[in-house]
Amino acid sequence: MAANGNGCAQNSALIRIGSRDSELAKKQTYMVRDALQKVHPKLEFDIITMKTKGDKILNLALSKIGSKSLFTKELEMALEEGQVDMVVHSLKDLPTTLPDGLVIGCVSEREDPRDAVIMHPKHTTASLASLPNDSVIGTSSVRRAAQLKRKFPNLRFESVRGNLNTRLRKLDTADDYAALILAAAGVLRMGWADRISQYLGEDECMHAVGQGALAVECREEDSPTLDLLAAIAHPSTTIAAIAERALMRTLEGGCSAPVAVHTKVTEESLSLKGGVWSLDGTEQLVHSMSTPLKIKGEASSKEEPKAKVTKTSMTYCGIVPPCGMEQIMGRVHDLGKSLAQELLDQGAEKILQAAKAQNDAHTPTTNPNMPPSKAVLEEVSKAKPTGHWISP
Repeated sequence: MAANGNGCAQNSALIRIGSRDSELAKKQTYMVRDALQKVHPKLEFDIITMKTKGDKILNLALSKIGSKSLFTKELEMALEEGQVDMVVHSLKDLPTTLPDGLVIGCVSEREDPRDAVIMHPKHTTASLASLPNDSVIGTSSVRRAAQLKRKFPNLRFESVRGNLNTRLRKLDTADDYAALILAAAGVLRMGWADRISQYLGEDECMHAVGQGALAVECREEDSPTLDLLAAIAHPSTTIAAIAERALMRTLEGGCSAPVAVHTKVTEESLSLKGGVWSLDGTEQLVHSMSTPLKIKGEASSKEEPKAKVTKTSMTYCGIVPPCGMEQIMGRVHDLGKSLAQELLDQGAEKILQAAKAQNDAHTPTTNPNMPPSKAVLEEVSKAKPTGHWISP
């Protein structure tokens, strides 16, 4: 809500929402605005767009840029300075540790979290398994590349950057790529479902932490905005998001390390599968855990009285728990930490360190697809871990 000189919200009929200025980001922001407008029809909303570092640097793979806030920092600065009242993010872009004074006021309902294959027009009837040997697959994610290299060693995986429109244009107007791997959620929100040739299941490519969900970030002190956002929070998506982010934070993963999850939430339980991979996909660790969401004798969140959201001292990886669900959120947060610790006990730290060392060893270049030099490969081989790796 409109801020005073201290950056704290005042009662106002105008709510300013910050967004990246890509077409997808704006569509996602419109979704949040429309949900808020439905609940609060008397309020007015103004959307303020801006470019982030990740939008500006397009000649390097994400894993080479070396920042955990590629798509969020500029938006968060505007939030801290009181230029906007809330910011809409793809949850997967938000680091698991937020700047002091900022929180995720709500997580909205998740779209399909799977990855999707978009084929070149000449391969529209193909799948990854049926593509010719050495076909080039474009992806901006080391997570996707590592898993799919393991599953499809006959294919080549190379970086492709740009917004969705740019990447699809690169696919359709040239022969550089046989297919792209994109988050299904973004493709669906853009209205391009007919371009999806294949959805990738958990046995082929587990998804990113938070993928498919939208997060709305606001100032921790801004109780009126927190009250607004509480009305559009989606409990089961929030449950999954907290568990996944707890796993990621404990592993200290990010854009430079292949970490992936698969989450299933029912009324009774949460099941979480997490995994880490070497960059070439030859080594992996995957483990699963679950926890009940209903404990005998524990009050249901539906039985809790509706309360106003005030400045919160309790968040889980930056996420404010919905009112009455603090116990459940604490439990799923602990599950994510426990699963990460199990992976670390089995050797995940060595895999992640080797992946980060390999990314650091690549000298930045204007061509993100250029292979590393012999010297780089020799350096990487020294960092490659040894030991016993567990497959699913």
